[in-house]
Amino acid sequence: MKQYIWQNPEYPHFTYNKTVIFKLVSEVKLRQGYLLGKMAGAGFENNNSALLNVMTEDVIKSSEIEGLKLNEEQVRSSIAKKLGLHIGGDIFVERNVEGIVDMMFDATQNYAKELSEERLLGWQAAMFPGGFSGLYKVITGSYRDDKNGPMQVVSGALGHEKIHYEAPPAASLKKEMDALINYINNENDTDLIIKAGIVHLWFVIIHPFEDGNGRIARALTDMLLARSENSSNRYYSMSSQIKKVRKSYYAALQLTQNNSLDITEWLKWFLENLLCAIKNSEQLLQNIFQKAEFWQMHKGILLNERQQKILNKLLDNFEGNLTTSKWAKICSCSQDTAMRDIADLIQKGVLEKIGEGRATHYLIVKRQ
Repeated sequence: MKQYIWQNPEYPHFTYNKTVIFKLVSEVKLRQGYLLGKMAGAGFENNNSALLNVMTEDVIKSSEIEGLKLNEEQVRSSIAKKLGLHIGGDIFVERNVEGIVDMMFDATQNYAKELSEERLLGWQAAMFPGGFSGLYKVITGSYRDDKNGPMQVVSGALGHEKIHYEAPPAASLKKEMDALINYINNENDTDLIIKAGIVHLWFVIIHPFEDGNGRIARALTDMLLARSENSSNRYYSMSSQIKKVRKSYYAALQLTQNNSLDITEWLKWFLENLLCAIKNSEQLLQNIFQKAEFWQMHKGILLNERQQKILNKLLDNFEGNLTTSKWAKICSCSQDTAMRDIADLIQKGVLEKIGEGRATHYLIVKRQ
């Protein structure tokens, strides 16, 4: 009979190769510090823009891992409202989208708050406001009861299923979850980055809910990573990285769930992909870094509101070419006013004219 990790007499006393793991943790901390340092110099507005982009991606990708496609506009609108940002348009947001965003916000913005059973149950209930997951009714706001059989991860056709993993029985969930919650709140000897990986695995091992376990595991991961940085500002998305390598993610979990209490391989996978998440974010945020550098370079130039508005649009990947007619339309001004604004920026060395006649357009001057 197959023995799962939770059936080991020493569970949940996980072990790992500290030499291997500590080396990876040092690399992660170096990249975290570099990214946070870059964002600290990016300015308030750019920071909010980065937060909106990263948090939107995090919510969407975490749901996609479970095969759920959320409406990006709804997610973005919900997050913007919670950040106090005005992005234009009055978008209706479905309750389940609000619930997922609420969970993520509570995990990251209230990262220092003690975790409780009530808080976790609230997260799970928020994701299923109508009590259904798709067409199927699910238990919400409480742990699973296993009335329809044990919680299993299976594959294969009906009658020929292969059981990859079976979670602890429902009768033990209260004890299991109390131990995990106590570890999250009170264990202070483990580095928080390692702790994030351990908690992610441990929660998935327990699989306490009928649905929503994966998304909650990733929310707990984000919460502990926020604690590791002592910051609610999320500038990278572990969920996005997991989505990219979903097959290896499930393979790493399955290997550990069906193995000994040595979780070195899982933590290696977790930390290596955390490094990838941070590095990928640095690339995604490159436009924000360039924008911050631009405004720092031109901080002594006097600009009117129209000029600031257009320059920000150009720095945010403006669609097509900037012309006087586009300037006039965006700023609700006359073409004469637009031309005066543009001429002033050319004289100040901010814009340059490209082309002649009807092909005339304007670009930001690139500095060497």
